[in-house]
Amino acid sequence: MKIDFKDKTVLLTGASTGIGNQLVRKLTKENAKLAILSRKKDLLDNLIKELGSPSKIISYKCDVRNFDEVKSVYDKVKSDLGEIDIAILNSGVSYRMSESSFELEKAREIFDTNFFGVINFIHLLKEDFIKRGSGIIVGVSSLADSRGFPASGFYCASKSALTTFLESLRVELKKFNVTVITVQPGFVRTPMTDKNEFYMPFLMEADKAAEIILNGIKKKKRVIEFPFLLSSFVKILKIMPNSIFDFLASQKPKPRK
Repeated sequence: MKIDFKDKTVLLTGASTGIGNQLVRKLTKENAKLAILSRKKDLLDNLIKELGSPSKIISYKCDVRNFDEVKSVYDKVKSDLGEIDIAILNSGVSYRMSESSFELEKAREIFDTNFFGVINFIHLLKEDFIKRGSGIIVGVSSLADSRGFPASGFYCASKSALTTFLESLRVELKKFNVTVITVQPGFVRTPMTDKNEFYMPFLMEADKAAEIILNGIKKKKRVIEFPFLLSSFVKILKIMPNSIFDFLASQKPKPRK
């Protein structure tokens, strides 16, 4: 049975740019009730204005790294829009850091956003969903969770941790009729990937990525991974002998055109 977003209360983090921005646009057309969150509330408010100020969208300033702030916003969302039906936890950051540019502060920010920023919401969501016996948790990870790519170790590790945790949670919450979905995109054109100086194969527009994600949620797919060719290659990378991976990964990346 397909999920209908109409009149469902959807909480969406990382909603100001990239995939999150496009998800807002598409969910508005699905007539969902939207709680859109970002550290940059001004961008959210501009987006709402651009969409014609629909009454079913409310913006919230929220730093997903701060649990007290997450808890406050979470309670406000329920007060404003009612019980949350679907949570799409999409916030993410990335910094390219090699051994010569190692920054502990940025490493913590990556994990606090990409992993603990999701956990902060799940801590609250799972209790409500278990009590109600329904709900959908969508965690946006990455195909980069497959191996430790040079200069992206912290990002890859944060996404690997998230993917593994969501897999565990999916099994645990199934008996409560709570659905857990893992999203694993490849390269998507966003402000985050615009900083990458290397060639990104199968680079996809955020609009297309959002469409794939929403279709996957509607079908309640356990894992939404795309694009197909890149996800297939990643599966090969996972089982590739370490010696071969080390050789390939040590090659100078092709520059971005």
